Amino acid sequence: MILEQLLVGNMDVFCYILVCEDTREAIIIDPGGDEKKIFDRCQNLRLTLKYIVNTHAHADHVSGNKELKRLTHAKIVIHEDDASMLTSLLHKGFAKMLGLTPSPKADITVKHNEIIKAGNIELRVIHTPGHSPGGICLYDGKNLFTGDTLFVGEIGRTDLPGASYETLIHSLIHRLATLPDDTIVWPGHNYGSTVSSTIVREKQQNPYIRENLNK
Repeated sequence: MILEQLLVGNMDVFCYILVCEDTREAIIIDPGGDEKKIFDRCQNLRLTLKYIVNTHAHADHVSGNKELKRLTHAKIVIHEDDASMLTSLLHKGFAKMLGLTPSPKADITVKHNEIIKAGNIELRVIHTPGHSPGGICLYDGKNLFTGDTLFVGEIGRTDLPGASYETLIHSLIHRLATLPDDTIVWPGHNYGSTVSSTIVREKQQNPYIRENLNK
């Protein structure tokens, strides 16, 4: 699998391009702006974009959905608990206030433990509510794409509508900290000292995980 991490938009969002080397089918995770940059990279890699997967519905992670779908006809995928938020009047208004493009509705909704496939790529959906009701992480057995659930040394905000600190901590401890220690963490924003981490590093150094592991 080819894995590329792109910094996009004006909010330090990490977008990911995952490519099956055998079929050239691909998945994009969280296209939060700079659609031309993302599309040009897809063209350079000569891939067929199958899915646009959003880890959650917040505007800074979905603002590239509309244009990339128009250009590639890829299907938009999101957890069922964030699907209505994706196109709600409140979030459309918030997106426009930030100068971002609202997303079209999702083509596919997913649940916990479902598999998203493109070529030989298989991403397991891990439902990690807390930052948003339908927040998800995506796990391929080695790499974990964490959206705004987990950053390097930090966690996502819980002061937004539909968010809950207690729920997010539960997701971190019971659904992410149980993964193998050598799992590579790919966060949704460039907010940490490095652009990626590991589960063991976050268990040891992230205070939100470390201080709640043994409770």
